This record gives sequence, structure tokens and C-alpha cells, in this order.
Amino acid sequence: MLRFWLSPSPVVASEFSKPDVLRLAASVELYSKHPLARAILAAASEQKLQLQEASRISEPPGQGLRAIVARRDVQITSREKFLNQNNAATSQLPSVGSGLECIVLIDGRYAATYHFRDAPRAEGLSFIKHLGPRHHFKRVMIVSGDRESEVRYLAHALGIGEIYAQKTPEEKVEIVRAENTSGKTLYVGDGINDAPAMMAATGGMAIGQNSDVTAEAAGVVALESSLKKVDEFMHISRRMRAIVLQSALGGMTLSAIGMLVAASGHLSPVAGALTQEAIDVLAVLNALRAAFLPRVISDL
Repeated sequence: MLRFWLSPSPVVASEFSKPDVLRLAASVELYSKHPLARAILAAASEQKLQLQEASRISEPPGQGLRAIVARRDVQITSREKFLNQNNAATSQLPSVGSGLECIVLIDGRYAATYHFRDAPRAEGLSFIKHLGPRHHFKRVMIVSGDRESEVRYLAHALGIGEIYAQKTPEEKVEIVRAENTSGKTLYVGDGINDAPAMMAATGGMAIGQNSDVTAEAAGVVALESSLKKVDEFMHISRRMRAIVLQSALGGMTLSAIGMLVAASGHLSPVAGALTQEAIDVLAVLNALRAAFLPRVISDL
């Protein structure tokens, strides 16, 4: 539900220049599907920086994204991962601020800290508010791996009162399984860490094309990163369910009535067979309605 922008005032080490660090970082993030990567690429595009080809791209466990750009070893990681590798490097980093951040290392040396500003999507508040009256959602919560301050900020902006922050993929699964005991659940996410929770939920939906793993785990994938597509999916699924029930229950009801009429002697075998064929045709024709879009496919 968030869109990210790179802060215009990054913290850059004295031996590096801001344009060079941004150019190298963007050249690496060009191969990433992470939401923060798009913010870095957008900043590089605004400054009209020419990106360079990266090689030996990898994401070693616990080290972040890494690649060779213009013979420079560029690594993009988090504060926690950087400090785990460099215990004595605390003094090099700026103090922890609001928002998200990433650390850029060039040739193994600290180069910059990028801060990101986040804001809910324009349709986020209206989407959350309409889930109850239009789609009969009883509870809406945020389950995230981000810091609690950021999650609370998002929840406040969207009018969500229940949050779970700084959760691992395993903890997300436990939360979803606990909710499954009290009703059906829908888990919507866009990252690899959301994949296990999607599989545990009654229904899982992936937004965007950020990860093949997430797409495989989800029951449905919205190719566009848009809440309107989530709303469309719920409208389509509810309509499909209604059509299926109409065709199945309606067909069985008409068949039962036909059998009662035939049993009373008012319907000959030939007429009964023709009547059953007519009932089957009606059920199929009703099911074909699912192939046509309804007049209203979204409330947003």
C-alpha cells in the first residue's frame, strides 16, 4: 500500500560524491524488484544519471544486494546487516531516523545512507474504509516486517487499529493460522517474506511482479501494483461464486422438481429426458455469464 521516494538529502561519506554513489547504487538496483529499488532508480532518472552495466550480481544471505559496476564492488544492505559485518562501524552511520533506509558500500567501505519517505497510496484510505460495508470484512490488520514506528504511521494514515510489526515470515504464518481459527482470511502482500503467510491464509493475493516465489505461493496475482485491482478481484470472485451457486443449486432444484412431476405420472420418459436437457442448457447458459464483465467491477 506504500509508495517510496528517496530523500533529497542522503548522508554520503566525504570521500565519495553524491552523483557517483547514486549512479552506482542505481546500476545495481536496476536488477532488483524491491520497492526501494524503484525509488533509487527514480532519483537517478530525475538527475539524468547514466547507469552502467553490472556484473556478478548476487544476494548472499545476510549481506544484501551485491554487484560489480565499473570495476567497483557495490553492496546495498541494511543497517543491521552492515553492523553485523562491521562491529566497529557504528560511528560511521548517522543516527536512526524516521522512515526506511539502506546502506551503500563501495569496495567494502561505507559510502552512503539513503533514507526513504513513504506515503500511502491515494486510494488506500477509501479502499480500507469500504472493505467492511462492501465486502463484509470484520477485521483489517497490518502484518509487516518493518519497524513498528513505520507500521504505526501507515496504520494511522489508513485508519487501521491492529498492527503486527517487525515480524519474521514464520511469525506471519503463526498470526495467519491463529486468525484462520475464527474465520476466513485474505492475505495481500508483495514480497518474498509474505509468501508463506499467503499459503497459510484462506486466500492469498500477490500485488505486482516483484517475485516469482510470491506469485507461485499466491492463489491470485494482480500484475499491476494497484489496490483497484485487489478490489476488482474481490468483486469478480464474489460474482463467480454467485453464478456457480445459481447454476449448481438451480439446476439441482429444477431436476428434483422434474423428478417429482415424473413420479406423479404427469411427465412421460421422453418428455422427462427433454426437460432434463433443457435444465442442463439453462445451467450452462447461466454459467456463461461469468465470461462477461459486469457493469460495476470496482468501488474505488
